[in-house]
Amino acid sequence: MNYIDSATGATYPLDRPRWCADGGGYLNLGAAPGLTRDEIDTSKRSVWRYAKALLVDAGDAVTLGEGWTPLVCGTLDGVPVIMKLEFMMPTGSFKDRGMTVMISYLKRCGIAHVLEDSSGNAGASLAAYGAAAGMRCRILVPATASYPKIAQMAATGADVVTIKGSRQDVANAALRYANEIFYASHNWQPFFIEGTKTLAYELWEQLGFKVPDNIVIPLGYGSNVCGCERGFAELMRRGEITTRPRLFGVQAANCAPLYAAFKAGVEQLVPTEITATVAEGIASSKPTRVREVLRGVKNSGGSIIAVGEDEIVSALGALARQGLYVEPTSAAAAAGLRQLLKSGAITPQQTTVLILTGSGLKASEKIGQLLNLSARNE
Repeated sequence: MNYIDSATGATYPLDRPRWCADGGGYLNLGAAPGLTRDEIDTSKRSVWRYAKALLVDAGDAVTLGEGWTPLVCGTLDGVPVIMKLEFMMPTGSFKDRGMTVMISYLKRCGIAHVLEDSSGNAGASLAAYGAAAGMRCRILVPATASYPKIAQMAATGADVVTIKGSRQDVANAALRYANEIFYASHNWQPFFIEGTKTLAYELWEQLGFKVPDNIVIPLGYGSNVCGCERGFAELMRRGEITTRPRLFGVQAANCAPLYAAFKAGVEQLVPTEITATVAEGIASSKPTRVREVLRGVKNSGGSIIAVGEDEIVSALGALARQGLYVEPTSAAAAAGLRQLLKSGAITPQQTTVLILTGSGLKASEKIGQLLNLSARNE
């Protein structure tokens, strides 16, 4: 097994950790073996129950008990929906699913100091898993990032640096530091996607070794889409499933470069206006794996849609009134599902899973403002 240069097909050995190819392009991993239901380690209630399918030895695992998140039945506008509560991870977001695998790999390779750029959740996750692994961490975040996320990172001992400007400005700053510190970017290092693919395995197992008709996912850089594409492909190769679910990625209309490319029918970014959005976790103007995300969605028979700010806020309130307190980024996916139901692209008779990626506890002040919340005085 090797790293594969996405642009040239050149390969590099896995025993020397990389975040990019010699030419600067992003890297993928070759096909992994996958597993059958008999190879699941049911003694573990984490992503490491699928260790046989992962390209990292479970004996090297840096784990905080991530994964095996609840799958609960709910409704959206009266339509039955299955909610995958990824926000119930150790650090409050789905990022832990990829981080446990990536950090385990990097630790085995001898990496002791890591760099990351993040709007908040990935940084918090890297800080936690880096601390668990005994690594030093430097994390660059937008100056506008939610303070609870910054506090969460800093509490672990991470060196947190705020950068003025857009989310892309933060990514550009990280590239400047990458010559000094190993760039453990969840958007570039493919072992992160090796971890997010366990979402596919987990849904399959929790649904009685069946796949849903549809999966609706908040879409920024696309690691959940890429992970689902990889995981379900492995299950098909092992003969455990015969069909794949349709993948629907939801972007905020204010920052929707993948939606624009999908709508244009191309596999590269096209000029599109970018403005601020309450869904900060998917405010990515220049995602890395554009081709893989677009192909993953298209090959599944799904689509990419964009939702407005008012739609996100409305969905945020609708989820909260069911007891699902998520951050606005997660609510974007619910807003997208509303659109898909209204258009008939998804029907009430189908089995649909809504991926709720981040906890509302990370953005309570913002949520209070958006929903105009206050306590009643007596």
